[in-house]
Amino acid sequence: MRFLNHFIGNAFIKRLLLFGFLITNIAASAKPVIYVNQIAFDSNAPKTAVVQFDGLQGGKLNFAVSDAVTHKAAFKGVLTNPQAIAAWFPGKIYYQADFSAFNKPGKYILNLTSGGEQFNSYVFEIGEYAIAKQTIASIIHYYHKQRANTPQELTADAKLQLFGSNQTVDMRGGWCDASGDISKYFSHLAYANYMSPQQTPLVTWSMVSASEAIPGLLTKWGVKDSLDAEALYGADYMMRALSREGYFYMIVFSYFNKDPNARRVVGLLADSKTTNDYQCAYREGGGMGIAALARIARWKQNGEFTSAQYLEGAERAFDHLQKNNLRYDDDGKENIIDDYCALMAATELWITTDKEQYKDAARSRAAKLSNRMSGAGYFYANDAGRPYWHAADAGLPVVALTRYLDAEKDNSYRVSALATIKKALDYNLSVTNRVSNPFGYARQSFMFKGKVRDGFFIPHDNETGWWWQGENARLGSLSTAAIVGGRLVYPAKGNWGVKPALAKFANDQLTWIMGGNPYSRCFVYGFGKNNVPYMHSSFGHGSEKGGISNGVTGKDGHADGSGIDFKTEAEGNEWRWTEQWIPHAAWFLQAAAVMAQNDGR
Repeated sequence: MRFLNHFIGNAFIKRLLLFGFLITNIAASAKPVIYVNQIAFDSNAPKTAVVQFDGLQGGKLNFAVSDAVTHKAAFKGVLTNPQAIAAWFPGKIYYQADFSAFNKPGKYILNLTSGGEQFNSYVFEIGEYAIAKQTIASIIHYYHKQRANTPQELTADAKLQLFGSNQTVDMRGGWCDASGDISKYFSHLAYANYMSPQQTPLVTWSMVSASEAIPGLLTKWGVKDSLDAEALYGADYMMRALSREGYFYMIVFSYFNKDPNARRVVGLLADSKTTNDYQCAYREGGGMGIAALARIARWKQNGEFTSAQYLEGAERAFDHLQKNNLRYDDDGKENIIDDYCALMAATELWITTDKEQYKDAARSRAAKLSNRMSGAGYFYANDAGRPYWHAADAGLPVVALTRYLDAEKDNSYRVSALATIKKALDYNLSVTNRVSNPFGYARQSFMFKGKVRDGFFIPHDNETGWWWQGENARLGSLSTAAIVGGRLVYPAKGNWGVKPALAKFANDQLTWIMGGNPYSRCFVYGFGKNNVPYMHSSFGHGSEKGGISNGVTGKDGHADGSGIDFKTEAEGNEWRWTEQWIPHAAWFLQAAAVMAQNDGR
């Protein structure tokens, strides 16, 4: 049936049913597949699964949520909202199973009967704060195992040579960036200007933020001391990375060489070409580095450095970048990533010190960020109409503004920031829901060949020249933004304290990561029933429980990012889908923590 190769809307399906044009013969041999979060649902939050058939089904389709041990039904419902995504899987029809009203704690399966045969999902849990409770301890474990602290690494990093110089610096510590890359990055795509991800500093800031969001729960679960120790470990690395001049060294690069003595402090271009442009601009990890140090300084706890040294380092680095940031930006111009990272830096320093200079800087950056809001609802990345889109940190502009509003009490400044947050969240819902999208996967607007387009995945043809991979960090960042921003502009009871549409959006992104995706892959390693293959790395690192893999992409070979793909073997390029990367777990940690922080009751 040719019409199945197009997006199918509800109104069209209703007309088909009205005129008796049921496609029962096509679906007669269909064996449904149930896609569900394989870890946990929070009790007081949305809960949905997706069921795939080989065609439209006639009549009412019932499902049940049943006890995982006894298989006794605890909740019954009806599948709704048939949809198709022809660009992904032509001919497949997807129905949604919504069991949000069911909140009894326990372990369950979702099942249904089709053609006289019963089909069951993987097991999942429902419980209070279940996402955070299930995952945070393992995420902490993952980072602990990612520490670059083997004897070989510590010896080499104690006297690391600066690229193009005989000078050496002490860069011991930090976390290996990915299960296939033992390098250490503040940011690794500086040359691309608009795609710089926040790496080591984001991880540290996320740990501090999560610890402050739910200290009582973390203590109850016996993990707060471990999380705090890991955050202090990250702060200590950033202090070693802070030069005497006041900038952070950007990258410790391994050259993918097993010899630790091959490592250098570098700036990085495409194809692993290295330079001596190793000074971090705001957008290249500098801003988030300052933010993390300024925030952890308030703990009055010491790692290998003191809390006073953390604050002194943050202030010195901020002063340096206020004077030199344009020198370090690769194209000599600031863009949106400078704005939100500098806003984070200024905000944390303002909260910590209450100094006028940081308040003024935060207000200036917040205004610049708000001025980048387009009429459509997405941010402009530059001054010439390029949409801001990002494979890892898409939610960070909203998160930065909400953090700024923790400090800003003057309503004349709050109004603009709140309006920007609202417009950004409205856009996220609009662009995501304007096409058939049964999994609720967050869509985005991007520039491709000079034209603005909307799509599910980033274009493979972009400014980096090579970098496209699964976007699980982006999903975690948008989930975080929906919760923290939604509590300010769309507060509600239940549903993590935000209106239902935002709660569903936030849940859909984490559900995708936790296995509710069309490949039934649970990307949180060590959880669920269907992980990605283990990836080995040097010095005994590699994949670890609690680490999160890159995930799903647009179709390999599609320059515009259209279609869908996930591969576990690709002649050495399977890392695009299977590799664990530290920003994924950092954003998941933030989302899980803020969901547990206040469920709106």
